[in-house]
Amino acid sequence: MTSTTMLILGASGDLTKRLLLPGIGSLVVGGDRSDLELLDGLTVIGSGRSDKADGWRDTVAGAFDQVGAKGGPVDDILASTKYVQADPTAPEDWKRLLDGVDGDLVVYFALPPSIVVKVAGILQDLDLPEHTVLAIEKPFGDDADSATRLNEELVKVVPEGRIHRVDHFLGQRAALAMLATRFNNRLLESSWNADQIERVEIVYDEKLGLEGRAGYYDTAGALRDMLQSHLLQVLAVTTCEAPAGLDPEHLRDSLAAVLAVTKPWSGAPVFPNTDGPSRRARYTAGEIDGRRLPDYAAEEGVDPDHETETLAEIALEVGDARWAGVPFILRSGKAIGDPANEIRVSYRPVRFRPDGQSGTGSPEVLRFGFKPPRIEFRFTSGGGDMPFQLDPVEVSGSLPKSAVTEYGEVVRGVLGDDPTLSIRGDVAVQCWRIVQPILDAWQRGEVPLDEYPAGSGGPSSWS
Repeated sequence: MTSTTMLILGASGDLTKRLLLPGIGSLVVGGDRSDLELLDGLTVIGSGRSDKADGWRDTVAGAFDQVGAKGGPVDDILASTKYVQADPTAPEDWKRLLDGVDGDLVVYFALPPSIVVKVAGILQDLDLPEHTVLAIEKPFGDDADSATRLNEELVKVVPEGRIHRVDHFLGQRAALAMLATRFNNRLLESSWNADQIERVEIVYDEKLGLEGRAGYYDTAGALRDMLQSHLLQVLAVTTCEAPAGLDPEHLRDSLAAVLAVTKPWSGAPVFPNTDGPSRRARYTAGEIDGRRLPDYAAEEGVDPDHETETLAEIALEVGDARWAGVPFILRSGKAIGDPANEIRVSYRPVRFRPDGQSGTGSPEVLRFGFKPPRIEFRFTSGGGDMPFQLDPVEVSGSLPKSAVTEYGEVVRGVLGDDPTLSIRGDVAVQCWRIVQPILDAWQRGEVPLDEYPAGSGGPSSWS
């Protein structure tokens, strides 16, 4: 078995401890034999500008404990892991970073895109192992031009097929279930179009506020952080044509094709009191579950002049024969009191209802929930106490659970050299192209920055 070294750049950040390392551990807990083979001979090296060497092994062990990972594979990784203090933009530091690397190499970038470009320029001049893989955390650039430049630099290091642009939402149970459910159920497959579906909403709200992430979030905001990346990938999974196979070429071609014809909504307004295809807001002081949250603008590290939105909602259209005329609403917000997180598919009303029925029938609604992973289907039925009384009926079920986390799915693809669930370079550019008109309108001040109390459902004017 070929040994592999995973070199994590920016390992001192929160993402490595909270998501990436537990993801590796989850392959021990919930993976199969092939997953354990991927971990056999794996060496994990953390690196950053700050000195974390003394506590690094404890950090790795603690991350594995989070997911209950134990046994031989964990012991082997803990025995070999180390931390190297280094500046990845300093060419002279790379000798130390690569010292002792044997076999295949995975360079995992937990770094801002501007730094990734600089590091890629250095890697082009290094004698890297023959099989080197690059894994990059979002954001993939800051706009379409910078995303294109990033792509150009990365492919000078390794071929596109060995570049993994990480979006863990493609490993979400809801997204994977959407693919399986759409293409394996005749009832849904035959109704999955604009003739039957009126509206689709992809929502990922959360109770958490800023939580000390001002350094990143205050220059990103909800649209860049969630909608431009995660939720656009979910939209692609929801709307793409059936690929010939669930492999890197066919699935990613299908996702790219549908995003290429996606743009801001140009039809009749879909948001109350708003003519355009977007709205934005920022939370003020409030309370969630007994915890007091300060006004976002007063949070440590926040510059109020940035006018960073903590809640964003945009309407998009998919310009193909299947979906023309259907608005797709993407929304994500922080400090929401009763957060929704789901793909909500609303069907059109039936064209005719026989007279003589009592009650009010409602169109069908299909939901794929993110947290907890679930499927719910609401429809109209009857035959209760009165023979022609219409009543809503809801059928629901939990999606199959897996001990492998979303980041575990990412690691599986990276170590297994399978980019099926990673973002292709052209798709990263398309996602910026889709949202750029909305960002431009915000920059021009054409869309007001509304406010909502933390713990509420959003601005009252949005109802």
